Amino acid sequence: MSDFRGQTPREGGLGALRAKIAAIEAGGRADSESLPFGDGRIDGRLPGGGLPLGRWHEIGGTGMETETAAAPAAFTALMAAPLARRGEVVWVLRRDDLCAPGLLGLGFPPDRLIQVCARDEAEALSVMEDALSTVGVAAVVGEVEAADLTAGRRLQLACEKRSATGFLILRRPYGGPARREATGSAAATRWRVCSAPSEPPAGEFGLGSPRFRVELERCRGGRTGAWLMEATDAYCWEMTDVAHPLRLVAELGDRQLAPALPLRLAG
Repeated sequence: MSDFRGQTPREGGLGALRAKIAAIEAGGRADSESLPFGDGRIDGRLPGGGLPLGRWHEIGGTGMETETAAAPAAFTALMAAPLARRGEVVWVLRRDDLCAPGLLGLGFPPDRLIQVCARDEAEALSVMEDALSTVGVAAVVGEVEAADLTAGRRLQLACEKRSATGFLILRRPYGGPARREATGSAAATRWRVCSAPSEPPAGEFGLGSPRFRVELERCRGGRTGAWLMEATDAYCWEMTDVAHPLRLVAELGDRQLAPALPLRLAG
């Protein structure tokens, strides 16, 4: 006996089971939503063709950015900006130094922003869990030094309650000792972001749009990669209609961005 698609009940059950297993291996659900960057060179490396929603993501920096987190915060705001159209965005801070006017310049609507200053790491993670489980919250951003496996699993369970998306910015205290990152495997993606030199438009002078050197270090169900990305229409005071207000400038590899200039000695 077969159904109208020509499959036996057993074959249909095996197919459904295989789909569930594939979804689990990819770190999500078969029907999970994703937010594309709009460029196949990036989206092709992400499961579902874009940034997985209803999950949480890690964003870290390099050098002094591990303390200031300026570039990771700007990159996170650009990724979360489209989600702000769907609901509130809660930003959990350890230090009260988030500049809302700067977020506005990147296209993030400050009227959708709720800032919470936590006393310590444990409270910051707890607030993130509560916010992710709250009706009307589309995304939650938290600044902590690290998240272990247990904390990562708790964050993922909180994301699944309301299909909210979490962003964890790894940031250690100013002048504090470097600590090995105890990152949880429950994170859907892990990014490493640092600032890159900007370039003005052709034939113009001054500063161009902000640029970031971005490395996708880990991606459940996807592939890693490295790119030079630019914040399109930055400081135009309007949110763009694209999925992400980020444009890929170039793919990065084990090479210099530009050939080195010959050294000239003064005569």
